[in-house]
Amino acid sequence: MRRNPGLADGPIYLDYNATTPIDPRVAAATEPYLSVHFGNPSSAHQYATGPADALRTARERVAALIGGDPTAAVFTGSGSEANNLAIRGTVLAGAGDNRHVITQATEHPSVLATVRALQRLHGVRVTYLPVDGHGLVDPDDLAAAITPDTQLVSVMLANNETGTVQPVAELARVAHNHGVPIHTDAAQAVGKIAVDVRALEVDLLTLVGHKMYAPKGIAALYLRLGLQIEPIIYGGGQEGGLRSGTENIAHAVALGEAADVARAELAADSPRRQAELRDRLHHRLAEAMPGSLELNGHPDRRLPNTLNISATGIVASDLLAAVPGLAASTGSACHADSPEPSPVLSAMGLEPERAVGSLRLSTGRWTTVDEIDRAADLLVAAIRQRRLAAISLPT
Repeated sequence: MRRNPGLADGPIYLDYNATTPIDPRVAAATEPYLSVHFGNPSSAHQYATGPADALRTARERVAALIGGDPTAAVFTGSGSEANNLAIRGTVLAGAGDNRHVITQATEHPSVLATVRALQRLHGVRVTYLPVDGHGLVDPDDLAAAITPDTQLVSVMLANNETGTVQPVAELARVAHNHGVPIHTDAAQAVGKIAVDVRALEVDLLTLVGHKMYAPKGIAALYLRLGLQIEPIIYGGGQEGGLRSGTENIAHAVALGEAADVARAELAADSPRRQAELRDRLHHRLAEAMPGSLELNGHPDRRLPNTLNISATGIVASDLLAAVPGLAASTGSACHADSPEPSPVLSAMGLEPERAVGSLRLSTGRWTTVDEIDRAADLLVAAIRQRRLAAISLPT
């Protein structure tokens, strides 16, 4: 595959979990809806026909990627908006004076902030399920937390920092046994692994364009047919009345094209290729520094492209600053400016020294074996240099 133009002449990019370059096929599909097909799809004349058809096709493509009904996908402006709509919309549509929501400790900030706002503004009770040392939720903990007032369970499918994949289908069965709907934030999972809303048995699912080679500013929320939720944007009734405002046709088309490309990539066994790159990087680093690296997250139940490691005695932010030829992350991009240990790793029980030393390396569509080998060499050299410097400091 030809190198993405956005990556030309730049450092080795191993931060695909933060965002992905726009696939040229996606950009090409989008262009006519920026330059030619400008009509409002809600209008009743010729200029609306093309955009309306494109919007319908995009919705069908997104639904096909996750095995959902095409009429059940709602386009939003971001994954955070989709999470807000799923959680706030479900709770506010419910009845009762003692409303209760269940989530878990390593969720994305858009989920945690939404449930905190519901607690502050509407008196909703919130239960935060713990995770084990690998970042997994125990279904028995969920069963024990559900009450007659529980209106929603929200547990992400794959963690953005560690790549740990939650047992969402099992959690969904627990929730449904108690008559409670479940939402999963699948922003990091869709396009990287096969995701099917029927197999997962989820009622709501979030997916995000810029995590799957489409532009920023477009996402979607899948809703099980018949599920009633309250809008968070009111107006002219677009998107089934759940997200009013004239639709962003160009970006919806981009997401639809990205979904089609992702289906083809998954069929061509892209997860296996990503796992091979991830494991090659891990093995190269571990061989060069035996006994000095620790894997954060589940060793098996994780995204094929995600490697989160800690190097003994190293502060990850300092390490990355010493390696300008590599673009990676110390954790979630949402916490990039924070000097504190990752809340995700802290919730997993990692000691602060190990948490501040965590490095997230995530591969993607244009990552090559040569880049993996060069990235390993850069990291090993930088780690050794910092350790030698520490040893030579006067006591």
